[in-house]
Amino acid sequence: MSKTASTAVPSAATAVPQDDAPRRAARRRVPRALLAAAVLGPALVLLPLVLTFWRASSFGVAGTAELLFRPLVGELLVNTLTITISATLASAVLGTALAWFVERTDLPGRRAWALLGAAPLAMPAFVTSFAWVSLSLDLQDFLGAFVVITTAYFPLVYLPVAAALRGMDPALEECARALGCGRWGTFFRVVLPQLRPALLGSMLLVALGVLSEFGAFTLLRFRTFTTEIYAEYRTSFDNGGASLLACVLIVLCLVCLALEFRVRGHARYERVDRGARRAPLRHALGRWRWPVLAGFAALNVGTLGVPLAMIGYWLTQPGAAAITPADVSPELLVSTTLASIKFGLLAAILTTLLALPLAYVLVRYPGRFSTLLERVTFIAQGVPGLVIGLAIVSLAVRVLEPLYQTTTLLIVVYAILFLPLALVSVRAALLQAQTRLEETARSLGLGWFPTLRRVILPLAAPGLGAAASLVFISVVTELNATLLLSPIDTHTLATQVWTDTTTLAFAAAAPYAALLTALSLAASGLLFAFAGKSALAGRAPDAS
Repeated sequence: MSKTASTAVPSAATAVPQDDAPRRAARRRVPRALLAAAVLGPALVLLPLVLTFWRASSFGVAGTAELLFRPLVGELLVNTLTITISATLASAVLGTALAWFVERTDLPGRRAWALLGAAPLAMPAFVTSFAWVSLSLDLQDFLGAFVVITTAYFPLVYLPVAAALRGMDPALEECARALGCGRWGTFFRVVLPQLRPALLGSMLLVALGVLSEFGAFTLLRFRTFTTEIYAEYRTSFDNGGASLLACVLIVLCLVCLALEFRVRGHARYERVDRGARRAPLRHALGRWRWPVLAGFAALNVGTLGVPLAMIGYWLTQPGAAAITPADVSPELLVSTTLASIKFGLLAAILTTLLALPLAYVLVRYPGRFSTLLERVTFIAQGVPGLVIGLAIVSLAVRVLEPLYQTTTLLIVVYAILFLPLALVSVRAALLQAQTRLEETARSLGLGWFPTLRRVILPLAAPGLGAAASLVFISVVTELNATLLLSPIDTHTLATQVWTDTTTLAFAAAAPYAALLTALSLAASGLLFAFAGKSALAGRAPDAS
């Protein structure tokens, strides 16, 4: 709230703001059962972090120095920082340019280009790397990693920046142009500062994703901390060294979080008026129309055309055409597909159930404690899945041995990894649900649980569906934790693609890659459908 608005409140001493329900809820005590359910998710997130640092502390100062001050660790640090910084900057430039051309120019076929710009999110980075490596083994090391990672992660920048451009007040640009600013001056002095929150937040997501990437770097033969952590784990089951390297990776992730918070600052970007939203003025591309269209076409050939074409090519080749032959068993194809679907559905249900009470507390009982729970939960977004899986492996071997390599433990790890993704969607859905309907139900004698079942859940159903779809997509394409914790003799589509590709059996990996891509695209369609329903639900109260 601005200072002007703050000083105006005391003058209306007897007035009660219409949106005071969250403030009144904050003064009420959170029911104990609800509080316990809300704390469960953040507690699970903290568990692997505590275990990782505790396991690494067993080395002592001398052992830590001996392990960390090796030439190998220096090489890993340089590789990790180089690929993270370069891919993040390239994704930022590419995603912002794509968003600006789609939202601010008269580009032909803008709706189709907008969908194609988001489509690479449905294709995992290690599937893209499988396609490029199978095209040419020369596309490895840093150059191959840079191309694959940038083309896989730039949609994380494109989507938030495009949404920010759509929500900007066009009067800002019109005033700048009227005062003599040219097109580039208006972009850098007016538009780009308004994009700062979306751009920095999306760059943070890209950086964290690159730091935690494992499958693509393994297939591309590019050594980073994640690949070395897995190698340490495989060579020595007593993974103290892997835990120490994991601590370095966690510190790098926390540094990224701190830098984003520092650069973003505390500036405010919301509109101060409540006028009708107007469509922005679209710039005419003129003679640049065809070069821009050629650039868009080339980008989509690299992000979608090459992976889909290579998958299709290897589907037509017999197993003997691969460098390392491997027969594709129909039984294995069916079992891996069913395993991926089963893990995805179970994890989606558990993660959404964990996110629901936490999101309810955040929305209905705002305060310092609820904010702390939210911050703790989002730490999982900055910790690689390999680190979390490694910590849970250590815990299972020492304390929960009957649960080691069971479906139950794997689903719990999935819930830890993807709880932040579910929380975002569920919280947005609860914010859209009118508080007055819930209060009316309680005043008519309904208890907390019947109100949840009959009022809150129906209102938040689209958001819950979006959360479950997002978690399902993430689980189906997840590789790190699945390799470490999947039950014995159980394979998923992701692990089978990784296994066959690492042995250069490209023809054998193609059917699994095709099914994995189809599953991701189908789940992405459900996600967009649920998101559309959520948006409509959010506009309904305003229209009335």
